[in-house]
Amino acid sequence: KFLNLTKVDDQIYEEFRKTFKDLKIDVLDPEDLKSEPAKEKWRPFCLGFEGLVEDFNYGTLLRLDSRRDYTEENSIFGE
Repeated sequence: KFLNLTKVDDQIYEEFRKTFKDLKIDVLDPEDLKSEPAKEKWRPFCLGFEGLVEDFNYGTLLRLDSRRDYTEENSIFGE
């Protein structure tokens, strides 16, 4: 709510919720990020921000369980 990383954060969130309606974000399932069906949804989502967000296609380190600290077991690289 208070942190803005880009000028289009609200647009990104709106599109995210349209595309991934049922995705739980507090505890992530790696299959929701890395499986072939998931990649087929993530690719067009990310490509939709080409030209709007610098480095739109860079990966990020995510915690699988948001209630726990970053550890090797609780982290995944999302591409």
